[in-house]
Amino acid sequence: MITKDKVTEIFCIIDEFDKNLSAELAKNLRLPSHNSDGKRYRNRKGRLSESEIMTILVCYHFGAYRNFKEYYLNWVKGVMRQDFPDAVSYNRFVELMPRVFFKMMLFMKLYAFGKCTGITFVDSTMIPVCHNVRRYYNKVFAGLAKDGKGTMGWCHGFKLHLLCNDSGEVITFCLTGANVDDRDSRVWTVFAKVLFGKILLIEGTSSRNSLIVCSVKVSNSFMGSRLR
Repeated sequence: MITKDKVTEIFCIIDEFDKNLSAELAKNLRLPSHNSDGKRYRNRKGRLSESEIMTILVCYHFGAYRNFKEYYLNWVKGVMRQDFPDAVSYNRFVELMPRVFFKMMLFMKLYAFGKCTGITFVDSTMIPVCHNVRRYYNKVFAGLAKDGKGTMGWCHGFKLHLLCNDSGEVITFCLTGANVDDRDSRVWTVFAKVLFGKILLIEGTSSRNSLIVCSVKVSNSFMGSRLR
């Protein structure tokens, strides 16, 4: 895991971003103070601030824990209990995570994503939502999750398409159904907005991996084209 000094550094960056964003939203966003029944909306701060929630989510990806629950119970409420003294229970934290979704996405876009350097690597990975045997009975992502085949076999769920530069930084990503190919025009409609130079498309099979190098000029005609 990362050091406590690094956690403090990440928290300070996120907290400054959160305060600046909250100030801009309070200045420009006009939200109703009462609901349709006339009851006043509650605006009470929680035990765990949104900056702390985002810091915990970011630091999870620097560790080697197999799942988030093990990470939260052993590291956040164990090793880092002095740094997060107001940490809530694991079930409550899972309920709080959706509150910071849009702030996390905006923070990633502004601070975490890299820039296109002219040499870009494209790859994808499957995100299963359930075991293949249970795909006909799964209702969590009914209508959204799809059946697709990757280098590791069949999967019921989604596919995460990543665009990385030659420094290993993620430039952007695209989340689709598991049945969408890396060369699909819907994926490249997103990718082409930030691309120039050479694209390195990693095409994998069960027996070999091949590297396809394409020189592209980003234009409107490329947006609907397909890599060959």
